[in-house]
Amino acid sequence: MNPRTFISLETPRLILRRFRVSDLASFMAYRNDQEVARYQSWESISHAEATKFIAQQSRHRPGIPGKWFQFAAEVREGGALAGDCALLVIRTTPRIGEIGYTFAQAYQHNGLACEAARAVIDFAFGTLALNRVIATTDCRNAPSVALMERLGMKREGHFLHNAWFKGEWCDEYQYAVVREEWPRARVP
Repeated sequence: MNPRTFISLETPRLILRRFRVSDLASFMAYRNDQEVARYQSWESISHAEATKFIAQQSRHRPGIPGKWFQFAAEVREGGALAGDCALLVIRTTPRIGEIGYTFAQAYQHNGLACEAARAVIDFAFGTLALNRVIATTDCRNAPSVALMERLGMKREGHFLHNAWFKGEWCDEYQYAVVREEWPRARVP
């Protein structure tokens, strides 16, 4: 697959695709959920911000160094927007990518985020030929830590007071996986 002609990635339960205008209500619902935003850099999103975000993301393509690409995660059965999985190719080191994920509460704790992240990492190593993929999380975010470990990523860093986050310093873990370890790292 050529990233310039990206249409979608498919998993057993998800279609990872560009955002559409029809995603607006669902996107705003989970982005304005305080529990979903708890460990995210944002608190909420306005209608105008969400509309702009969807318009920008619908025009982007994955793999542009320095630009996050958000894959909308659509549930195959029923077509609901469950969340999104993001990929950033690091501008200063374009063979390294960073992933992130955000899922609505109704779609958490059932493996969908892991399924989406696996597909995005497969895309990063395969189509984009990246060498390394990293992910960072607040140390208190136990579900995110567990997800990274299920993916077979290794904890490479524990950074104390690494970010000023929602009015307090937070500690962060950084996880990573390299291309040659990816097939062995994957846990079913």
